[in-house]
Amino acid sequence: MPSEPVLSLRRVSKDFASYRDVARAVVDVSLEIPRGAFFSLLGPSGCGKTTILRMIAGFETPTAGEVWLNGQRIDSLPPYQRNVNTVFQSYALFPHLTVQRNIEFGLKHKKEPDDISNRVLEVLRQVRLEGKASRRPSELSGGERQRVALARAIVLKPDVLLLDEPLSALDPQLRKQVRGELRDLQRRVGVTFLFVTHDQEEALSMSDQIAVMNAGSLEQVGTPREIYTRPRTRFVADFLGAMNWIDGVGVRPEAVTITPQGRKAIVTGVTYLGSFCHIAMTLDSGETIHAQIAPGVSFAAGQAVCVTWNPDDEVRL
Repeated sequence: MPSEPVLSLRRVSKDFASYRDVARAVVDVSLEIPRGAFFSLLGPSGCGKTTILRMIAGFETPTAGEVWLNGQRIDSLPPYQRNVNTVFQSYALFPHLTVQRNIEFGLKHKKEPDDISNRVLEVLRQVRLEGKASRRPSELSGGERQRVALARAIVLKPDVLLLDEPLSALDPQLRKQVRGELRDLQRRVGVTFLFVTHDQEEALSMSDQIAVMNAGSLEQVGTPREIYTRPRTRFVADFLGAMNWIDGVGVRPEAVTITPQGRKAIVTGVTYLGSFCHIAMTLDSGETIHAQIAPGVSFAAGQAVCVTWNPDDEVRL
């Protein structure tokens, strides 16, 4: 993936003042988004990730710092002068317009009629909605409405597409399906995606790089594998999934093995979760440890076992 950043944040902060005090939503964030990347901002609600998106889009003005797009500083420009586009949680489709009219809406003042028609047909093919051009949003599934919103955004050929938790309105099964479609679409069109989510699985499964945020600050930036297997802070380790903390060392439950030899433990709970079983245990030291094992293996509460793990899987902070 090219190393040249299409988007840069340079020591960006955002404060919101009230009559009582000042809330620091974003604190001194510096970040570079590589061109053509699927880049995710991941963190809990209120961590500042959507505020960053809004500052890039021009809906909020940074209290301090700079936003650069394609080598141009844009934090003082109005939204319509920034070559970025946003897909919101609600999709914000026009209910009275057809799919085609929704998609071509933003092109009306930019292209000749023939160019508009050709461009809309091209984008409909990209999002695989060729046969749905004459339908209205109420006649589409949730996943199809999401693709219309994406098509309306990418038809303008933005340098960066900003996505503010666009999958949050979908049911869990459809979210998994659309997740793959969204990643495939990004690869096909080559547009840089900046994706905001609080869902760890979404970020890990789709992203080239992830920036983990906490309380307005960046905790860590890296590939999904880097931040999951080598977290730099306790917050990142715990937020990216379950973690055992034993003797000051972190180890993921899936790395823990129940074996004939190892540290002695007593099973305290067994939870069947379909593709794996979650086993809770208490070590002879009194510490709690959790493991994920194949569902066909049987253990019972009160059973004495031994556990071990590979030292290479340990996380030391």
